[in-house]
Amino acid sequence: MSCLVLLRLHNKDLHRSLLPLCCSLNLRALSSGAISRRLRESYRILQLPDNGASDPAEVKEAYLRMAKLYHPDSGAPTADAALFSQIEEAYRAVLVHLARQKSASQYTQSMEEEEEDKMKSNAPQHRHYLSFEGIGSGTPSQRERQYRQFRVDRATDQVLEYRRKEMEKAAADEGAMVTRDARLRSKQIKITQAVERLVEDLIQESMARGDFQNLSGTGKPLNKFDYNPYMDPMTHNLNRILIDNGYQPEWIVAQKEIRETIAKMRARLQEVRARLGEPMRHSETLQWKEHCAVFADELGKLNKKVDNFNLIVPLMSRQMVHYSLKRELEKILKTDQLLRQEKEREKESKQKEQMETARTSQNTRQGLITWMQNLLK
Repeated sequence: MSCLVLLRLHNKDLHRSLLPLCCSLNLRALSSGAISRRLRESYRILQLPDNGASDPAEVKEAYLRMAKLYHPDSGAPTADAALFSQIEEAYRAVLVHLARQKSASQYTQSMEEEEEDKMKSNAPQHRHYLSFEGIGSGTPSQRERQYRQFRVDRATDQVLEYRRKEMEKAAADEGAMVTRDARLRSKQIKITQAVERLVEDLIQESMARGDFQNLSGTGKPLNKFDYNPYMDPMTHNLNRILIDNGYQPEWIVAQKEIRETIAKMRARLQEVRARLGEPMRHSETLQWKEHCAVFADELGKLNKKVDNFNLIVPLMSRQMVHYSLKRELEKILKTDQLLRQEKEREKESKQKEQMETARTSQNTRQGLITWMQNLLK
């Protein structure tokens, strides 16, 4: 009875005296490298040395390497769900063993502080349960389930992030292809328009030179009603009625009006430039700029008519491009220079003819005088 009372009275002192002995025994057991057979098997599954000398970083690296090979969702040919379950259990057992080693070594350094903490707290501190990356709360089994769910959510987020990046990359590649196709189409359109404009200018220049005036059948009426076996008889009759009544399609009338308008505008500005000197004085320069501004306004209105014409013309090849102010002014100035050069050549030729005529008349006069003097002698 007295012994029991003494034990109860001195329970705290007895605990303090026995606790270092227990801790020393545990440390001796851990430091001596006594590893159970099950733990050795866990090290063997992770392909690590079974002497327990591996640090946590090496254990984690070995686990990740095995997971890449045998995880069911890894997509590797060696994937095996049962083997991966054994690898995961071995990984947990090794982590618990390392955590116990760490806690035992730390306990020897702060034995008194941990003893006071254990006496104050109701529940003991299980340091080997702190290996779940600080995730979860509650009992160890609850924390383990919470940690598994956290890992599943993290893997799902990583997969979604990878898919999002792949989709953004694919969208960027598709956008680059669309931009390249649009650039090629715009380039083709510009080339086509430039070629059509060049052909149109060549035709207009040939017409101005009169190259089409000596063609066979000039001035003769067109044979409008030749038989066409591929035309519907109703369409043929309608076309004949329209032509007999002087009908012209709207786009033909619009095209004729545009060409006549631009010809009048060019001729009017050409006459203005011809009246000005070369080089132009300051007042003449101001006058030329005013006429160019008026020409620019008229050209803008004409380009609107060109837009309306392109909307109603039935053939794409018959569409017209806008008239450029810069090109028209350059053409007018070039034509004016050519005309002035031609006038200068004509003037020089007339002067030469007058000089030749004067020289001839002078020679004739001198010959006549000489003849008369000879006659008088």
